[in-house]
Amino acid sequence: MLLVVNLQLQRQRLKADRQFKGPIDLARQVAMSRGLSGFYRGFGTSLYFRGCFFWMFGSVEACMRMLGKLQGTRLELNNAVATGISGGLAAFSFWFFALPMDNIKNRILSEPLITNRKSVPEVARTILRTQGVRGFYAGMTPVLLRAFPVNAVAYSVYEGIMRLLRAEKTRQ
Repeated sequence: MLLVVNLQLQRQRLKADRQFKGPIDLARQVAMSRGLSGFYRGFGTSLYFRGCFFWMFGSVEACMRMLGKLQGTRLELNNAVATGISGGLAAFSFWFFALPMDNIKNRILSEPLITNRKSVPEVARTILRTQGVRGFYAGMTPVLLRAFPVNAVAYSVYEGIMRLLRAEKTRQ
């Protein structure tokens, strides 16, 4: 992750101004300046970020159960629509919990190699001091605009394939 972030950041510069010649050069510089542990910079924040998928999967299940209660009423939705709505809303819950740590992780990974490594609490305090709570949610609008349709389609397709294969009941 560290290598990808640093290589993407330098794409914005002129070729002559780039700090790294490519991924191998970057890996060499990370190893020389930070040692083996330099390759794991941001690992803890990435684990936290991945743990937020709990909220997405739990939200899908909760939404599906709530929408399932509409069966037999005039508001009843077919499975594909209910799954799509549930998947889209679940993406909102995921990003609400994940985006603050994602913003912290991105700041940690984009620090120059020569600076002292900042901890998660240090970066969080800096964001809070300079931007307030809103700083933790920087980028939320484009993330949500992308997340709802992507997850709505993904969950609908997944559930449709599971039904097609008779692998799982979606609602009872």
